[in-house]
Amino acid sequence: MKEFIPIYKKNLLAIGDKQRDRQSHLTTSEIISLLIYFHYSHYRNFKAYYTQYVVKQLRAEFPNLVSYKQFVALIKSVLMPLTAYINHFKKQFEEIGFVDSTSIAVCYRKRISSHKVFLGLAGLGKSTKGWFLGFKLHLICDTQGQFLSCHITPGNVDDRKPLLKMLQFFKGKLVGDKGYISKNQLNNF
Repeated sequence: MKEFIPIYKKNLLAIGDKQRDRQSHLTTSEIISLLIYFHYSHYRNFKAYYTQYVVKQLRAEFPNLVSYKQFVALIKSVLMPLTAYINHFKKQFEEIGFVDSTSIAVCYRKRISSHKVFLGLAGLGKSTKGWFLGFKLHLICDTQGQFLSCHITPGNVDDRKPLLKMLQFFKGKLVGDKGYISKNQLNNF
């Protein structure tokens, strides 16, 4: 993160005259560490994980912990560094990978018409749960559940579109809803 953050901030596009860049008590790497560790814990609810485990058990490792509400607000600031981190450690794989996508809604369905925070970035999409405004997270994992590739797109992007970019260095076969898919077959979808 010490190498990534200065390059990342240098390449951000400015909107308006001044941008607030208030420093958090937690560093970017600490926030990412806690988010990743959540997936290795036995907790299924992030609030319970943070309030019952992190605050009580990990105070020595993370002395500058913030409240749960503040931590949730900080998560959006590490989305891009987290994606870069996951992509940095993706491994080469030549066997079978599993591909799927999930929706990341940015507001409730009733507020789609009045939502302005992600205007121009988020897209209106449809999932098995219905319409949503937001993004899609596309993942490819191996049989052990390790990331091979990930990509975030607006919600209105077809699930097959980012696959060609995600599969640049992939040599094996994918398993999707329709069964096995080779890289050559993907072009015919």
